[in-house]
Amino acid sequence: MNDQHRHPLREPMVWVVIALPLAAVIASIWLVVLSSRGGSIDSVADEVQRTGQIQTTDLGPDERAAQLKLGAVLQSEEGVLRVFPVGDGFRRDEPLRLQLLHPYSEDADQVIVLEPDKLGWHAAHALDAGHDWNLQLGDEAGSWRLRGRLPRGQHAAHMGPALEAK
Repeated sequence: MNDQHRHPLREPMVWVVIALPLAAVIASIWLVVLSSRGGSIDSVADEVQRTGQIQTTDLGPDERAAQLKLGAVLQSEEGVLRVFPVGDGFRRDEPLRLQLLHPYSEDADQVIVLEPDKLGWHAAHALDAGHDWNLQLGDEAGSWRLRGRLPRGQHAAHMGPALEAK
């Protein structure tokens, strides 16, 4: 019988006993670093006022879009964004303001001014289709607002009022 005494560091079970707590400590530090970074994954572009634990925002533009029965379709192809109107309440001779809101990085948000054309509005802009986009469309004065979501890899999205007409 071979009764040679092996050094403890040559035993695989010793390495498992060392590696598991070490991996847990490293993962904990990584999670603390990620959670302490600035920004929020649930941020919204609206101006929100807080009183205690109550958050309020102005829904007037959403109500106005619902009253006018507005809707629109956004199309993104070949470096051009196009918006086609759905409904008759649009002023077709005025430019529109399209906000492209990144779902979790406020630094990637973009504002595009769309110029009127025969079919609706357009702007030369290549849109990154590698992730979802939250969309807000409105007039320059901000009197009405439509919202929508463009899923990753898609080239068209419907936008409508966030509220129903009363």
